[in-house]
Amino acid sequence: MDEQVNSPGEIPITDKNNSAGKTVFPILLAISFSHLLNDTIQSLIPAIYPVVKDSFTLTFAQIGLITLTFQLAASLLQPFVGIYTDRKPQPYSLAIGMGFTLVGLVSLSMAPSFTMLIISVALVGIGSAIFHPEASRMASVASGGRRGMAQSVFQVGGNAGSSIGPLLAALIIVPYGQSNIIWFSLLALLAIVILMNVGGWYKGKILAKAENSSGANLNMQALPRKQVIISVLILLALIFSKYFYLASMSSYYTFYMINKFGVSVQSSQVYLFIFLFSVAAGTLIGGPLGDRIGRKYVIWGSILGVAPFTLLLPHANLLWTAVLTIPIGVILASAFSAILVYAQELIPGKVGMISGLFFGFAFGMGGIGSALLGALADRTSIEYVFSICAFLPLIGIITVFLPDIGKKSSV
Repeated sequence: MDEQVNSPGEIPITDKNNSAGKTVFPILLAISFSHLLNDTIQSLIPAIYPVVKDSFTLTFAQIGLITLTFQLAASLLQPFVGIYTDRKPQPYSLAIGMGFTLVGLVSLSMAPSFTMLIISVALVGIGSAIFHPEASRMASVASGGRRGMAQSVFQVGGNAGSSIGPLLAALIIVPYGQSNIIWFSLLALLAIVILMNVGGWYKGKILAKAENSSGANLNMQALPRKQVIISVLILLALIFSKYFYLASMSSYYTFYMINKFGVSVQSSQVYLFIFLFSVAAGTLIGGPLGDRIGRKYVIWGSILGVAPFTLLLPHANLLWTAVLTIPIGVILASAFSAILVYAQELIPGKVGMISGLFFGFAFGMGGIGSALLGALADRTSIEYVFSICAFLPLIGIITVFLPDIGKKSSV
């Protein structure tokens, strides 16, 4: 761990003080917008749960199984995609991944049975597995050293898409039916066009990598291997806490609002939009703040700092439930970019592997959480599930055991 050794095909990430490393904002924005389109499509899956639950007479456990299938298809492949692209970067893999998403989307719009629903969401999950690790690497390459900022810009596109999806579902799918999902295939086609152009830029960077073969050492202090392993395990535990809680919100918040407060399906989608939009805002804050004050402090404040709000949520009325979801979304979401870049600094030269591992683990925890919480809701109630999940952010106290690494930005 004393010095960075770039993997074959690894594009060095230059320090922000290196004049050769300038932030390429057009590429960052293109990747972020593609992430928005990708996650808008993916967010249709939980957004249509009230529709398919009625039309296919599904249980909450079956709803959880749909999410589990999607999340596992995405999570299990991502680390392997990341490891492969660390060695052999694939500039057009993002467009290929979006092609899988397109096929899954079309299939989802016409699915006549629960089995076809499962197959359709699995295809969308495979598309996500191909998209995220290499997109995260492209964001790092385009960052000019401002890696927290770049990851936040990349992530905010996805979170914005996740918040827009339920709103569009409420306007287009809930009133007119499952078949209208087909209209969202236009978003996938647009994303493919954009990603083909981004792939051309990335291919040029790959061809030029020999001119920048040395790279900058991203690990600001040498850490023993054991400490690195323990730190990664702590980060994964924090991801568990974050994404189990997010699973309760993304998969079951609409049912919670319907069951507890008697709101309509369309109104519940609007409340979900408010929460997910808050998540998008928090994502944009976390990365740049980590560049400035240090990522450990952002991680600490995000995971543990959200606990008072989550503990209050199950006891709030309708108005305060909507209000509380705003700080919950903002504070909780600010952690992921900081966690991801912190992990990349722990193990430099493995951007794809780390991105795949953490995106994959996050997706997996979301899927497993959704399935387990769905089964728990069938045995108890949605209200009970939310009262139990309120305690998950307290796991954030283990952040105290993370070492201080990296530089605090002077700007």
